[in-house]
Amino acid sequence: MLRTGAQIIWETLIREGVEIVFGFPGGNTIPIHDAMLEYPIRHVLGRHEQGITHMADGYARAGQKLGVALATSGPGATNMITGIATAMMDSSPILCITGQVMSRFVGYDAFQETDMTGVTLPITKHNYLVTNTHDIGRVLREAIFIARSGRPGPVLVDITKDAQQASIDWTPDDSPIQLAGYRPHPSPMPDKVEQAIQLINEAKRPVILAGHGVLLSKAMQELRMFAEKAQIPVAVTLLGIGSFPASHPLNLGMMGMHGEAWVNKAIQQADLLLAFGMRFDDRATGTTHTYAPKAKKVHIDIDLTEINKNVKVDIGLVADLKETLQAMLPHLKENNHDEWLSLINEMKGESAVRDIQNLPDNGHLYAAHVINDIWRITNGKALVVTDVGQHQMWTAQYYHHDEPYNLITSGGLGTMGFGLPAAIGAKFACPEKEVWLVAGDGGFQMTQAELSTAAQEGIKVNVAIINNGYLGMVRQWQEFFYDRRYAATPMRGPDFVKIAEAHGLLGIRVTQRSEVEAAVRKAQQTEGTVVIDFRVEKEDAVYPMVPAGASLDNMIRRPIPEASK
Repeated sequence: MLRTGAQIIWETLIREGVEIVFGFPGGNTIPIHDAMLEYPIRHVLGRHEQGITHMADGYARAGQKLGVALATSGPGATNMITGIATAMMDSSPILCITGQVMSRFVGYDAFQETDMTGVTLPITKHNYLVTNTHDIGRVLREAIFIARSGRPGPVLVDITKDAQQASIDWTPDDSPIQLAGYRPHPSPMPDKVEQAIQLINEAKRPVILAGHGVLLSKAMQELRMFAEKAQIPVAVTLLGIGSFPASHPLNLGMMGMHGEAWVNKAIQQADLLLAFGMRFDDRATGTTHTYAPKAKKVHIDIDLTEINKNVKVDIGLVADLKETLQAMLPHLKENNHDEWLSLINEMKGESAVRDIQNLPDNGHLYAAHVINDIWRITNGKALVVTDVGQHQMWTAQYYHHDEPYNLITSGGLGTMGFGLPAAIGAKFACPEKEVWLVAGDGGFQMTQAELSTAAQEGIKVNVAIINNGYLGMVRQWQEFFYDRRYAATPMRGPDFVKIAEAHGLLGIRVTQRSEVEAAVRKAQQTEGTVVIDFRVEKEDAVYPMVPAGASLDNMIRRPIPEASK
């Protein structure tokens, strides 16, 4: 078949199951966008290349499938950098296709030329520069295979304009991908499985640390069977939320800097930690010098580079988590850890158990009230996307997820501006789900132009802006550690109701808790995207908090109101 390089791009994507592409055209993708009109792929026009990359990311995470973003060369491609880095840190399978200048101009500082393979080398799982039309089909198939397999991640394919334009005789290739030296699915080693089982069966105070890898491996059922058979409590990372039902009696809650106090205390007193698909990042561990000093550690991860990277472990299993747990389950002893669970429950009692009633309800509107009410009204079944900041941690604490893949957030990079475009992408992946975005007023302003995308595409996303007039998380650090010297954190925002209306969308303002339920239900009942501006308490803080560099159980706790003493 005689095909142009641009046609080969679309035919290859279709053969790989791609249905939606998030894009923004430019001079060096005109051939690709022109050829697109011949193919049954929906193109979503974003308002900024960072936005389309986050849309592809949200689409990938919510739908458990490949997300694709398409942008032109130079500034179009470099605008994708933050989105690519976000996907890399959170192991999100996205394919970024960028146009490049004519191959004869590469390296000569041509108009809108940037060395994208060089720029993105540290933040992609792999990348390609394609200058020959004959290579396009093979490279795209390899890129998609790499992005999806093993530990997922972003792959960038940069294609010169002349390679897009040239025509060749092309035959589709559906043969299995084989890449020398690439082993994306290592199998668990029997001897290490046996050693791990012995430690688990002998442990008196074990804790499972469930990370994002549980969701990526689709090992939720195996995790539940494992925890129930051995009666081991489960703590989750931020990105591991949803991997184990929040309502399950063995679910302790979230660990780490803003995790539950009793969870962090349990980890510090454990004699065995079972790290399932998590990477021991600093927000989860606090200082590693005093991290879980009494515990032996078993780490299961598909990525060899994560083993012993941050925390020295006793047994490292480099394998797919689902396959490893399946291998372990028949040898796992049915156990009873009632004494250990009772001790953890006592620690819960000593701690201020996270209860919305512990927050003052004195006429002021608190972010926790808003998020707890959204959780209650949606029956905990919404797909929730967050931006980054205080509202992100409050959402993790007060919106409880029993189902997987219903919380999407930027964990590793902590990207402000992620929320709105990621929520749009998530809604495209799961059109049947009720999607809520929880964003701060600062992060929302970074990518608020994507409201135009939602309006143009007819996408229904309910937006809850937790508006406190500050860059809230930085302000909190200034309050705790810099004597309330609020340098560059007070923020004046626009009228978000009018912003919504300018896009032809409904905007609602809420200033009292008594107004929350009516606003949420109005958003649910309204066709199209709705923006709710929740004017919350300005100087509220996220508790507990482990200060940077402190031990995991050295937490700043919420002050007890005078009336309760």
